[in-house]
Amino acid sequence: MIDRRSFLERLGLTGGALVLAGSAEWACAPSEEGDRGTGQVAAPAPLRVLILGGTGFIGPHQVEYALSRGHTVTLFNRGRTNTHLFPGVERLVGDRNGDLAALEGREWDVVLDNSGYEPEQVRATAELLAPNSRRYLFVSTQSVYSDRSIIDQDERGAVGMRGVPSEEWDGYGPLKALSEAQAREVLGDRLTVVRPAVIVGPGDRSDRFTYWVVRVDRGGEVMAPGDPADPVQFIDVRDVTEFMLHLVERDVAGTFNATGPADPLGFGEMLGTMKRVSGSDADFTWVARTFMEEQGVRAFADMPMWQNPTGRTAGFMRMSAEAAKAAGLVYRPLEQTVADTLAWCRTEPPERWEQMRAGITAEREAELLRAWHGRMV
Repeated sequence: MIDRRSFLERLGLTGGALVLAGSAEWACAPSEEGDRGTGQVAAPAPLRVLILGGTGFIGPHQVEYALSRGHTVTLFNRGRTNTHLFPGVERLVGDRNGDLAALEGREWDVVLDNSGYEPEQVRATAELLAPNSRRYLFVSTQSVYSDRSIIDQDERGAVGMRGVPSEEWDGYGPLKALSEAQAREVLGDRLTVVRPAVIVGPGDRSDRFTYWVVRVDRGGEVMAPGDPADPVQFIDVRDVTEFMLHLVERDVAGTFNATGPADPLGFGEMLGTMKRVSGSDADFTWVARTFMEEQGVRAFADMPMWQNPTGRTAGFMRMSAEAAKAAGLVYRPLEQTVADTLAWCRTEPPERWEQMRAGITAEREAELLRAWHGRMV
C-alpha cells in the first residue's frame, strides 16, 4: 500500500506536474480585485463540496484541486477503493443503490456527481440533496448522443437510442442520458452537465490513450490505424477537473461537451508527439481500415482512440467543444499530457503493460504486420 503523497505523485499531482501550477486561465489570470501575484488565483469564495465517488480516476484529481482552491471536501462512496487517500478529508460511507442515510440532514454548496449511472439512483440522490445544495454538477459522457455521424455536433444533439422508446433505452450512453433527464427534472437550472470525451492522463487505467503511450515508448514497428490525418479527440483529466471546479465556483448552469484538444488533431500527430516525448525509435506502419475489418481488428477496442472517420462514426472524434471553451475550458499542451502519462506508466510494474485493457498484444500486432506486408506477395 502506498501513502497519499506517493499516490498523488503517480497521478502527476505533485512536483513538476502539479495541478496547482494552473494551465487554465482562471488559475493564472488576475483576480477580480486586480492583484497580479505569481501564484494561483484564489477561488471567488470557499465552497463546501460533496463528491459522490472521489476515489477512482477523476476523483483524486478533483479532490486535490478543490483543496488547493481552498474548498472543504466531503466524499461519499462505499468505502472500498483507495481508502487510504486524503486522510484529512471527511468521508461518508453509503451506497447509492439504497443507502443514502449518511447524506441526510447535511448541507453542501456544491455536489459533484461522478458515480451516477442508473437514472433511479441519480434521481434519488438529486431529490435528497436538492433542498440543501446550491449547484449540482453531473458528470455525463459524449456517449449520450444517438447519432455519431454528425460532425461538430454540439450540446443540442439528440440523445439516447434513436427510434427506441426511452423506457427501453439500455447501455452506458443511453442510461447516462436518462440520468441527465432525471437530474434536470429535479434540479432545473441548478444543474450543470459536463459531457467529457475519453478522459486521459496520469492514473488512467482504461488503457485507451495509455496503450499508445506505452506502445510508442517501446519502439520498433508500430501498427497504426487508418490514415495519419484521421481525427482524434480526448481530454486531459486535469483540464476537465479544473473546468468542473471553474463552473461550480462561478455557479454556471448548462450542458457542456468537454473534449479536446483545442485545435483539430490527427492520429499521426498524436503518435508523433508520443514518439518525440518518449525519445523512442518507433516506426509507424499505417494499415487500411478495410484490412483491419478483414482481420477482425475492432475499432476503438483493438485500436484504441480510433474510429472510422466516415459513415455512422464520422463525428465520433469531431465533437464541438465551443460552448465549453466559451465557458472557460482551456488545455495544457499535448506534450505535457503525454509526458505525465508516460512518467506515471513508468512507475507501474512492467508486467502491468503486458496484457492491457485496450489494444492488442505484441504477438497479435506482429502477426497483423506480417499479414499486412505480405498482402501483395
